[in-house]
Amino acid sequence: MSNLFQPIDFKCGVTMKNRFMLAPLTNTQSHTDGKLSDDEYRWLTMRAQGGFGLTMTCAAHVQAIGQGFPGQLGIFGDQHLEGLTRLASAINSEHSLSVVQLHHAGMRSPEELIGESPVCPSDNAETGAVALSTEAVEQLIEDFICAAERAVKAGFDGAEIHGAHGYILAQFLSTTINQRQDQYGGSVENRMRPIMQIIEGIRKRCPSNFLLGLRLSPERFDVHLPDIIEVAKRILADANIDFLDMSLWDSFKEPQDEAYKGRSLLSYFTELERGDVKLGIAGKLRNPDEVRQAMSADIDFVMLGRAAILHHDFPLQMQANSDFTPIRNPVSANHLRSQGLGEAFINYMSNWKGFVG
Repeated sequence: MSNLFQPIDFKCGVTMKNRFMLAPLTNTQSHTDGKLSDDEYRWLTMRAQGGFGLTMTCAAHVQAIGQGFPGQLGIFGDQHLEGLTRLASAINSEHSLSVVQLHHAGMRSPEELIGESPVCPSDNAETGAVALSTEAVEQLIEDFICAAERAVKAGFDGAEIHGAHGYILAQFLSTTINQRQDQYGGSVENRMRPIMQIIEGIRKRCPSNFLLGLRLSPERFDVHLPDIIEVAKRILADANIDFLDMSLWDSFKEPQDEAYKGRSLLSYFTELERGDVKLGIAGKLRNPDEVRQAMSADIDFVMLGRAAILHHDFPLQMQANSDFTPIRNPVSANHLRSQGLGEAFINYMSNWKGFVG
């Protein structure tokens, strides 16, 4: 079982009881104003009860205009504090670290959802997104920091900055999407500046024991692997975060980039000097064998998504039986109900080919 059920100490002083994190998962269950619903509360607290050492919310948007999907949890105003406080308290009561993921969809915010044109580092004809002014970029950075401060007020143990999956911070990292001529465009240093300034601001304005992570994805959505390797390298060297969460889609795949084939995509990140910063991955970790295989690749923790949807208590089941066999897809809607998913989440998962049947 390796060290899967051993505690892990983060540099901020917080300890996670095992190496299982709940991945931040879109579930479309919150209210239209971003307030927490009973369904989202049930979905998340069941994972805390099910043995996850850290329970992370879905992407919670830091600006109203940054909403990426219907029923998204919000953290852009104090009106969200009541629900967030209730959630953090319940997660913490199960001895699971409570973490909120901070998010802004940028050009991936549907106009029909936000009621205006989405925003982007540069004008984008395909999505109709309009470029942020320099002042608006500074406000975006400020709103990420304010959202982290709101998470502290709500009692969360920490926050993860969403810099992956083609959302706004990843849009800044893209050389094709980001055509800016100011301090937020051009070089890798400039394109990662929003992320660095958000990290710096959170560290300055939140307590020293506030757990801080960053999610990156190395492929898709117009980012280039060598750029993301360089970003990860600089973030790790800066050592201002507690953990780096690499979303790989498939934890065992080779890179898409022909120049980098011949070894695993993950290996380009495990070989980076990371000091006291912990490294974890997400991507098709569906059963105990795959979890063990991932841990053997010199990472510190795993993030479970679909496996956690199917079994709210995956960590407890694996601890009781290292070779337990998870249920296979397609699964019934009733099974998902038994695992704490509300109807909106079940409908959302029905759009995933072969998941619900």
